Amino acid sequence: MIAMQYRITLPADHDMDTVRHRVATTGHLLDAYPGLGVKAFLIREKGVDGSAVNEYAPFYLWADAAGAASFLWSGVGFTAIVRDFGRPTVHTWIGGTSRSSIADPGAARYAVRTTTRLAADTDVVAAAAAADDRCAVAADSPNTLLAAYGIDPETWELVTFTVHSAHPGPGPEGSATFQVLHLSAPEHAGLPTRVDTRMTAPR
Repeated sequence: MIAMQYRITLPADHDMDTVRHRVATTGHLLDAYPGLGVKAFLIREKGVDGSAVNEYAPFYLWADAAGAASFLWSGVGFTAIVRDFGRPTVHTWIGGTSRSSIADPGAARYAVRTTTRLAADTDVVAAAAAADDRCAVAADSPNTLLAAYGIDPETWELVTFTVHSAHPGPGPEGSATFQVLHLSAPEHAGLPTRVDTRMTAPR
């Protein structure tokens, strides 16, 4: 699994209804995208849920790298973002696990992204396991549709991402709350629920 997000900061006086219209007319195009676990079409609005900016910030969970590559490099998908907003930085994390109970993608209303920088002496295996435990607990909430985590192995930033059918309340330190305009979840059921050991540890 690959987690990915780009964040496009818009002017303070930007009419966010233009973004809502964009998503309403094109969001469905990813509802059956091969290799896509989840795409959450997200916005933040200045003055809402503590946001200091207007922002369009889609978040992706890719079931395979080929799906992400097709979206970014084939000329269909990301090209429209570059055309309309310029080329944003695409933040990428190697995904760990995803816990999903998405019966109706249309029920998604809010998402929370929390980032934490792992200290140099942090045991990353333990940190990943702890993040998975937190996702499992979060997924048990009746209003939580999805909980996932990933780690950027360049900056050692841990990200957790949750999707909710109702407002989740104040988030923890390092978190941002987004409105979900649309949720595409064609292969969410195939996202990994555990990290397997694929080799025998040397003795």
